Formats: sequence, structure tokens, C-alpha cells
Amino acid sequence: MNSTRRLFSLAIASPLALTLASCSDEADGAAEADTIAPVEAPEGTDWNETVTVSDVNGYVLGNPDAPIKLVEYASHTCGACANFSQTAKPEIKDYVATGTVSFEQREVFLNTFDVIIAALVQCGPKERMQPLSDEVWGNLGEVMQGVQANPQAIEAAGSLPLEQRFVEIAETADMIDFFAARGLSADQARECLTNADGIEAMVRNADANSQAVGITGTPTFLLNGEKVDARQWPELEPMLQRAGARQE
Repeated sequence: MNSTRRLFSLAIASPLALTLASCSDEADGAAEADTIAPVEAPEGTDWNETVTVSDVNGYVLGNPDAPIKLVEYASHTCGACANFSQTAKPEIKDYVATGTVSFEQREVFLNTFDVIIAALVQCGPKERMQPLSDEVWGNLGEVMQGVQANPQAIEAAGSLPLEQRFVEIAETADMIDFFAARGLSADQARECLTNADGIEAMVRNADANSQAVGITGTPTFLLNGEKVDARQWPELEPMLQRAGARQE
């Protein structure tokens, strides 16, 4: 069974699966380092408006050459990820503004709804990916209410060809309208969701990367390439500071 079909089966079995088990093989974080001097953004730019796509299809906010690299592995249907988005992102941007910290978001797929949402947040300009993700997490109750509203229709969509399946689920779950209200046109959303080859490639890439890193829970964070024993901001911020980060 290919990754996309496997994920659809997961969604039908447990559409409200919002978390994975906590990771147990994280590091304690590096020893305390000296504060790293700020790095100026190129003239006319702002590090908080600088977005690049990494070689594993993660979306990197900030200086791509920042000496401190924070990576989050997240699921769009993960309640703990939603909490992190709401409580941590404003402060992370203060660190990103210095040019010494970059923040990369990488996908973890727990179910087909994650796949659909990821396809939609990646559908527009790369600069919109993280803001749209934060919109989903900030309105997770509304998004999941749409998922729950008509489970029979969503299940029936499982028999459709992939080119129709994701659009039908998104329509049934009111995701097309949700994203249209946030700047992604319905036509653009449908075009992205009918790109079955692109979606399958996205899933394969994310699954392979998660397996290579050993991701067993969401959210999981890497700090300069090492998993850390933190799932929320009060635990994570001191680790950033020990690595030499300071806010603007």
C-alpha cells in the first residue's frame, strides 16, 4: 500500500488523532555558549520575511545561514503543535529577527487531513506557508469540526481516484472555504489538491525524512541537528539561550 493510501486508511480509522507518543531519545541540549552577535539582514530585507525551502522540503524562516537552527517536526492536526504555535511563535520571531536563529517547519503526517492541509498551506507563495499553518493551529477546533461534520461522506471519498479524492475531502470538511477566507483562492486550492503526483511525492519525502531522523512524536524539535528534550516553549527557550541566542 503506498503512503497516500495508508494515510487515508489512518484518517478513517482515527480522524481525531491529534498527538503521537512523546519522544524518549532526545538530547539535553548543548552546554551554555557565549551570546552570538546579531547578523544584519541584507539591505531592504527583514529576516522575519525571509523564507527558504530546505533540501527536505522544510520551510525555513529567517537567515538560512543562521548559526542556531531550530527545526520543528509538526502535524497540522496535533493539539500540542497548535499550543506551541500560539504560545511560542511571536517570541521565536524575536530571535529570528537577530539573524542568529532560523526556524524550520517540517511535516509529519498522522492522517489524510494532515496531508490535505499541508498541500494547501504549501499551495501559495513560500512566504505564506508558516502563516497559513498558524491559522490552522489557531483555529484547530473549527477545522476539526469540519472534519467531524460528515464522516460518511469523507469515508465515501476514499473510493475516488487520487485526483478527485483530496478535493472531495477538503470540500466536505469545509477546508476550501477556510483557506479562501485566508487568501488562497478556491480555484488555486483545487488545482493543488488535484496534483496527486505532487502530493504523493510530498508524503514520501516527509515519511522518509521522519524515519531517518527517528521522529516518534509531535511536536519534536531539533536544535542544531540534535533532538532535544522539549515539547513546549518554556522548556525550549532556555536551550536556545544556552546555544547563544538572544532576542532582538
